[in-house]
Amino acid sequence: MSELPALPVTFRPGRTRAVLLTAGIAIFVVITTVALLLEQLTPGEKLSFVFTGALLFAVLAMLARVKVVADESGVTVVNIASRRRLAWAEILQVNLRPGDPWVFLNLSDGTSLPVLGIQPGIAKARAIADARTLRALAEDRSLRDLP
Repeated sequence: MSELPALPVTFRPGRTRAVLLTAGIAIFVVITTVALLLEQLTPGEKLSFVFTGALLFAVLAMLARVKVVADESGVTVVNIASRRRLAWAEILQVNLRPGDPWVFLNLSDGTSLPVLGIQPGIAKARAIADARTLRALAEDRSLRDLP
């Protein structure tokens, strides 16, 4: 591995995020426009259309918020509906095996944590590079923590 990146560094699925947010905006605009153009709808029905469009956008925005932030003291994993802070010493292994939908962290408490911020869906090469970088950072930091 070449030189490690300067910390803090953020990993996120950029293309997937762009697709989700663009689709969310488009869905909201189309549903809102349809609601406003349909004259036979009551104001309450129009409002329910707009609310539905906003709800769909919110769901896609939640899917787009996933990321991993690595800094000097550890890693923050932001998944769809959760956020977890980990010290470097808690991370035993960073895995992205063929066929995995995203990276998994094997933790010192015996559990595995999915990391949706690094996923090979649209940008496989980028996800592999990000997983390798996170693995190298975890290995480097765990070696520093040894007595």
